[in-house]
Amino acid sequence: AMALSGVRVVELAGLAPAPLCGMILADFGARVVRVDRAPRSAVSTDVQGRGKRSLALDLKQPAGAAALRRLCCAADVLIEPFRHGVMEKLGLGPDVLLQENPRLIYARLTGFGQTGKYAKSAGHDINYLALSGVLSKMGRKDENPYAPLNLLADFAGGGVMCALGIITALYERTTSGKGQIIDASMVEGVAYISSFLWKSQNLGLWNRPRGENMLDSGAPFYETYKTSDGKFMAVGAIEPQFYEQLIKGLGLDSDKLPNQLSFSDWPKMKKKFAAIFAQKTQAEWCNIFDGTDACVTPVLSFDDVASHQHNKQRRSFIKNDQEEISPRPAPLLSRTPAVPSCNRDPFIGEHTEEVLLEYGFTKEEIAKLYSDKAIEFGKPKSNL
Repeated sequence: AMALSGVRVVELAGLAPAPLCGMILADFGARVVRVDRAPRSAVSTDVQGRGKRSLALDLKQPAGAAALRRLCCAADVLIEPFRHGVMEKLGLGPDVLLQENPRLIYARLTGFGQTGKYAKSAGHDINYLALSGVLSKMGRKDENPYAPLNLLADFAGGGVMCALGIITALYERTTSGKGQIIDASMVEGVAYISSFLWKSQNLGLWNRPRGENMLDSGAPFYETYKTSDGKFMAVGAIEPQFYEQLIKGLGLDSDKLPNQLSFSDWPKMKKKFAAIFAQKTQAEWCNIFDGTDACVTPVLSFDDVASHQHNKQRRSFIKNDQEEISPRPAPLLSRTPAVPSCNRDPFIGEHTEEVLLEYGFTKEEIAKLYSDKAIEFGKPKSNL
């Protein structure tokens, strides 16, 4: 049995963060039902549907909303990704659902949270990152702040932090027997995972303008460098003993170089390091630095990462039944590890009948929902 075996999760279909949250729970054993919108669009936008089943439901119809209420009566967790007020308009707010199922964990995953000036405003990762203060720290010298894809707010501050909140609430429920509401704001989530930036203000790490500090691309020993074959190496030789090994691997003499922390010499040292790294291929640099503590590693492409020796030895990447490669769930538990599904992601509405039967609906009730256009089936032919 996996760690979350027996946990029933209802995930309302959304973009990016909520699907990751649901996939994390599914990977560790929860039975996740993704409630897709009906009438359905041609293609599902959820590329993180691993291990989930899909039920297509029209929540704007009273019969559809009532069906979701019944699902939530038997569920442990609801993941809800809409802007503040949407669920209340549908008669599906936490005051209603928690009254009917006091053990329900009602997780509300939004960009700006359930209260505040922006609670009803639209936004995306870059907006949440901006409002958290974190975006102001990102980017190179003399350039605009730069958002690293949509990884930080959507997925780290959103999906992962919401999953942590759900697990925490499930654990607390084992003693209280009560569910609760989780207000997961991506602004606050990404700010929280960036606590080190806040708590290290007095260490001198961020005294210089953006792009001139040790960890934000200012330092020559914390940077990426292009190799002769057009690939890259990542350097993170912060500690003096590691920096010494970097210098040795580059064929330089530290006695003839400026002090490692001489800020004024950093731009010149970057150019020197860049010129040296450009003389060899990535593979040649790996031969030099692998097995040392110079903190120098290859920047692997998606095409190369699964075949790298370290990742192969740890089986860090997996294939599904369609030969698609993706990361193995993390972290690795010794006794109840995640066993992710190898099946393809579900079609919208593929499991509508199966899920409703499992949650106590009769065949007659399902047929009525179908005739009322409150539900849809993902397969052209239904046995109804």
